[in-house]
Amino acid sequence: MSQCKSEDMEKIWMKRVRNLAGLMGMILPWVSLLGAILVARTEGFPEGFWDLLSISETYYVTPPLVGILTTAAVVLMCYKGYSTKDHVISALAGIFGLMIVLFPCNCPAASDIVGFFQLPVKISNIIHCASAIAFFLLLSYMSLCQFTQGKDDTRNKHIKNIIFKICGIGMLASLALMVIPVEFFAKTFIVEAIALTFFGVSWLVKGEFLGLLSDEKSN
Repeated sequence: MSQCKSEDMEKIWMKRVRNLAGLMGMILPWVSLLGAILVARTEGFPEGFWDLLSISETYYVTPPLVGILTTAAVVLMCYKGYSTKDHVISALAGIFGLMIVLFPCNCPAASDIVGFFQLPVKISNIIHCASAIAFFLLLSYMSLCQFTQGKDDTRNKHIKNIIFKICGIGMLASLALMVIPVEFFAKTFIVEAIALTFFGVSWLVKGEFLGLLSDEKSN
């Protein structure tokens, strides 16, 4: 009886962790943007700030990126999942998410020396970009390959698997769009927001947010 109760509590905890990660991913772009807009009302930004806008760029003017992404990274590192593989992949994603914060990007608002480790901005930017790519690749893999595991023997599980695949492909497509040589206003921010939305949806569905597609037979 006590073992059964312990397993139920663990499932509830895992759902809460997934929901927390998903919610933070979805709100990050918009809270960061709001913070930058509020700061812009009182302080002047360097020329080109808005044209080259990215979530990473808001690091220099407002705190949401540091607070939300650091929290999300810790949540990912603590996520157990259903197997050791789940834990390793999510932990690595969390580490790369933390590195995005620790190694800021290069942008009009950046100085020559940046970040916690006070590195030259060009070196920090290389680590930042590599970490961001690894972060989304790992999250895409989780959505496509880990979340879809288990028997597809119920209607809800079948629907969830379709959503997981769409979200995983959506994150990969967002990364591809980032490197396509087509420029438009705030391209990086828009692409990042789309990728984080796919991430958020995937984790909220996996966490059966508000009972969404709940199915006890599903993993």
